[in-house]
Amino acid sequence: MTVYTLDPLQDSRWAELIARHPQASVFHTMAWLQTLRRTYGYQPTVFTTTGPESALDNGIVFCQVRSWLTGRRLVSLPFSDHCEPLVDDAEASLALLTHLEHIRRDSGWDYIELRPHSERLNSTPGLAASERFWFHVLDLRRDESALFDALHKDSIQRKIHRARREGLAYDEGRSERLLGEFYELLVITRQRHQLPPQPLAWFKNLVDAFGGSLKIRVARQGDRAVAAILTIHHGPVMVYKYGASDATFHPLGGMQLLLWNTIRDACSTGCGSLDLGRSDTDNDGLAIFKDRWNARRTAITYLRYSKAGASRGVIRKYATDGVKQVLDHVPGPCRTAAGRFLYKHAG
Repeated sequence: MTVYTLDPLQDSRWAELIARHPQASVFHTMAWLQTLRRTYGYQPTVFTTTGPESALDNGIVFCQVRSWLTGRRLVSLPFSDHCEPLVDDAEASLALLTHLEHIRRDSGWDYIELRPHSERLNSTPGLAASERFWFHVLDLRRDESALFDALHKDSIQRKIHRARREGLAYDEGRSERLLGEFYELLVITRQRHQLPPQPLAWFKNLVDAFGGSLKIRVARQGDRAVAAILTIHHGPVMVYKYGASDATFHPLGGMQLLLWNTIRDACSTGCGSLDLGRSDTDNDGLAIFKDRWNARRTAITYLRYSKAGASRGVIRKYATDGVKQVLDHVPGPCRTAAGRFLYKHAG
């Protein structure tokens, strides 16, 4: 079968495929691809077996990451928890995967990475596992009282009640104020994790690209923001993508209040599930926190066609080689500047 390429930001057939394919996620959308392009300059590319004059039947979307620091690679997709190949036909899938293996070798890419949420490609010859994560999804197809009753009584239910007793205020929207409060908490959170924050431009571009599908949700004690999350609504799924908080106020239950309000909002808009994203397999605290929302935990494995010695990615490398300890003592503005520099190389 012949394999074609297209630019998903220019070819309207990609958006049409996303609108009708059951495996399409928020990470396949034009808005996500536009944000990657505007913030980091990544060029998106779709490989498909559908000819240019026909309605698009399938496609695997990548971004080209060209970095003097971390190498040249195709990633499907950068900064995305998962991105399932939208290919249902076995023959087309084989043709596309064979093509990817050939262009990795012939075009000099350090590696080509797929980030499926299913396991159907795990045994593909030549595709090697690169990283493994836990993935968490909460089924919302129950009434509100049943959803609440299924939450962990001590860690979740009582914290929601505590937030209400403490009079935490809840606000949502896309205003400059909310974005500023969210980002200030994000900088604090990343410092706590000894990592640089993502560039503010990334979040501004997300807000611009997704419009009303995106919400920033903030919990406040008085005039002080104590927790904030960023969610995106895509089709039948509400996606919790980013969270940030001031640890001093964790006992007040701000994060629990935000996520419970997100669940209620998702149910009211007809969502069937809440995507709670991935967690590192060695981050037991985060994984257990998501378990306590009664979310289903499964494994996702990222897969690569690669040459020997390909980079793991600068952010995850820094997170494990001692630079975290250095960043812990770097002034805030320097950490923010480091994030602006590093993330475009991370992909």
